[in-house]
Amino acid sequence: MIGVFDSGVGGLTVHRALVQRLPQADFTYLADQAHAPYGVRTGEEIVELTKAGCVRLFDRGASLIVLACNTASAIALRRLQQTWLPGYRRELGRPVNVLGIIVPTIEKATGLPWEHEAERRGDKVEALDILGVFATPATVRSRVYEIEIDKRKQDLAVFSEPCPELVPLIEQDASVVELAKAVEAHVQALKTRIGRFPDRVVLGCTHYEIIADLFRAALPAGTPLIQQPEATADALELYLARHPEYSTGSGGGRVFLTTGTPGPQNGLVQGFWGGPVTFEAA
Repeated sequence: MIGVFDSGVGGLTVHRALVQRLPQADFTYLADQAHAPYGVRTGEEIVELTKAGCVRLFDRGASLIVLACNTASAIALRRLQQTWLPGYRRELGRPVNVLGIIVPTIEKATGLPWEHEAERRGDKVEALDILGVFATPATVRSRVYEIEIDKRKQDLAVFSEPCPELVPLIEQDASVVELAKAVEAHVQALKTRIGRFPDRVVLGCTHYEIIADLFRAALPAGTPLIQQPEATADALELYLARHPEYSTGSGGGRVFLTTGTPGPQNGLVQGFWGGPVTFEAA
């Protein structure tokens, strides 16, 4: 079984892409809504909450977990992979792993494999493309997109814009008018800082995919949006082909869990998903 973890409903954007790509696999989605949003929390809190969510999913039989959350992927993933997972695997006695969504997003943004490192010549770069990243405050503070893209592609400059209110607004089923006003303000703030609009954009929080049309409306027509769900589905499909030791199940099971209040999700989420989404208590 594959587990998909997020602080709230944003990870459903990635979950939907994974289900479409791997329809026979069994999936369990866990939203840690009791502790959302993660983007305003400290690094230690994010690590501990992400680990707790992973334990819940492994306890339910997950073989692989996808952190469908930029904040958890940026802040917690590497630490969990290096300091927690090796011992936990021995404890469970079976193959398990946790994957994130930032690596496939950066590969998509640069057009380069993760292993690639730019040759440092010290020459002045004459032409720069500008990538705008809209993300939570914690993801922006981590500077993960700036750091990792600079390692791989010196002619791509990254400017990140923190959007602290967007996740709570989406979780609370805010009106389209209120959301559009907030998105427009962030797009204009980024434009002011850069001096022009970015050439392309990463929606660096999976919640933002739910309102991707509002970002498209606020940006110049035709501005490419790098789609995290599709990039993650591509990467997971390739990963599973290389690692047959991870069991994905074959019954097409779909379970939705929350640490918050169980029941149907809000209209904004259901409109995106294309039908009712009801969470069970985790």
